[in-house]
Amino acid sequence: MELNKDQQTVKLRPAGWALVMMTLVALTLITYLVALTRNEFAKHNYIGRSDQQVYTITISGEGEVAATPDIAQINLGVTTERKDVAEAQQENSDKMNNLITQLKGLNVAAEDIKTTNYSIYPLYNYFPDRPQELRGYEVSQSVTVKIRDLDKISDVLALAGPTGVNQVGGLSFTIDDPEELKQQAREEALKNAKTKAESLASIAGVRLGRLVSFSEDFYGAPVPVYRDFAAGQGYGGGGAPTVEPGSQDVIVNVTVTYEVL
Repeated sequence: MELNKDQQTVKLRPAGWALVMMTLVALTLITYLVALTRNEFAKHNYIGRSDQQVYTITISGEGEVAATPDIAQINLGVTTERKDVAEAQQENSDKMNNLITQLKGLNVAAEDIKTTNYSIYPLYNYFPDRPQELRGYEVSQSVTVKIRDLDKISDVLALAGPTGVNQVGGLSFTIDDPEELKQQAREEALKNAKTKAESLASIAGVRLGRLVSFSEDFYGAPVPVYRDFAAGQGYGGGGAPTVEPGSQDVIVNVTVTYEVL
């Protein structure tokens, strides 16, 4: 560095200028890093939060579609009592095998006949003044039959007498493929929910924005049909009753949330 006494000025050599510039750059970089670190800590406190408050309306809607069931399901069983367990098993099996053969003769597919129970129980006579006495054995077997041709329901029930079936129950109707009906009900439910949301928004003096959430529940359980098949119909060679499947409601409930503008 040179000092001019006349002009009272200070001159820096090139090495001095470089040192000053490096110092200024370092200070600027440190200031930037401190600010960046502070901003990152501040962002951490707002993770998961929206930059802008979003107001919403949540509303529910229901859609219902009526359809005729196309599948019937029924439980058929044979119970046999004999003194000898092997004899009871053989007789029971003969009756059940005959039933299955007759069902297949009505074009009921093998995969639509499902064994749901097979049991053997000892039977006793009970006396107040002496020990119980074994009187024989009870063998039971039952199948669940899915009937895809509803015109065959009465024919299936009519098999009870000739084949020795003595347990009939659980007749119900359902829809084999409800997906298309569910979609129709879903669309109706969404329309219903949107109409209700628009009405509410109009009353509140706001406008609906985009749909931000959606959930649904589906209802369409098999419809049970209760009949007294034993009362002279089906057992002992009596005529089978006429069974009507009626209709079944496929219902979808939705809950939707709309943004409010």
